[in-house]
Amino acid sequence: MITDVIKILAPSTLAFFIGILLTPILTNFLYKHRMWKKTSVIHALGGGKATISGGLHNDEERKTPRMGGIVVWGSVLITTLLLWILSLAFPHAVTEKLNFLSRNQTWLPLFILIAGALCGLIDDYLVCRDQGSYKGGGLSLTTRLVFVFLLGMLGAWWFYVKLGVDTIHIPFWGDLYVGIFFVPFFILFVIGMYSGGIIDGVDGLSGGVFAAAYAAYAVIAFAGGQIDLAAYASVVVGGLLAFLWFNIPPARFFNSETGTMALTTSLVIVAFLTKAVVPLLVIGFLLVATSASSLIQILSKKYRGGKKVFIVAPLHNHFQAKGWPPYKVTMRYWVIAMVLAVLGVIVALIG
Repeated sequence: MITDVIKILAPSTLAFFIGILLTPILTNFLYKHRMWKKTSVIHALGGGKATISGGLHNDEERKTPRMGGIVVWGSVLITTLLLWILSLAFPHAVTEKLNFLSRNQTWLPLFILIAGALCGLIDDYLVCRDQGSYKGGGLSLTTRLVFVFLLGMLGAWWFYVKLGVDTIHIPFWGDLYVGIFFVPFFILFVIGMYSGGIIDGVDGLSGGVFAAAYAAYAVIAFAGGQIDLAAYASVVVGGLLAFLWFNIPPARFFNSETGTMALTTSLVIVAFLTKAVVPLLVIGFLLVATSASSLIQILSKKYRGGKKVFIVAPLHNHFQAKGWPPYKVTMRYWVIAMVLAVLGVIVALIG
């Protein structure tokens, strides 16, 4: 019991300090190469000019770089590989215990994390690039969705074919057999959670929300005896806290696509591995609400003659437009995220 707790907490602490050490190198590079958007928001997702959003997001004026998510997944990757190498180079009960890289628990979420991170990194680079006639548009939404769809397909194949999973656990009810429909369900879940990545819009916001979610799944995995997976989720929390140290207002950098694509897609994998998929709707409710608010706004403007439900979408920007200072939005989202994380853990453990 005690050794399992140490296995979960020690790598998380290591990831935090690695992230702290990694940040000065990263920030020097990002500021030196001006890795921020060169233009403000011009168009809304539903069409028309984004006049309010443009006022809330002006990266060129703030000169705040993107790609801060490298701190998160970089510290996770370095920590994982370092402990794995130590267990091979210096075989001992301690080093072997601390190594949490395992085929049945952590290979897939780690792979999805890095794959999503690299795709997001390409998008961030293109967004920040300003050479010649290229003004930094980034990868198209369609391209990113196709990539996330492929990640979902890979995950669905792994669970359905390799692991033989064909049921969804419904809390307080039992296992629901879905058969082959598990595949599209899984893919839709991945895409849905990825769409919530637009929560990365206020200093410190996404880091706190994601940290609460991954901490919740570290507890769920630990309670289910999946110690390696609990260690992985805890290491992600450590990386997120290092990122958050530099992302609190005023942010030194943004999480951006390289962070949000990695974190949202990997979070879904962790949820399915723990069989706590439905609780993710509680734990990740702020991600769901963020995505839903944008969808509601788009549909309302399209089918209600341009009428809007929110002053501006997504939801956190709506609160800013109502006059909430950014730090109030961030802090209240953190509180809600922690409460939802606790509630989600309760649902997962007793459901």
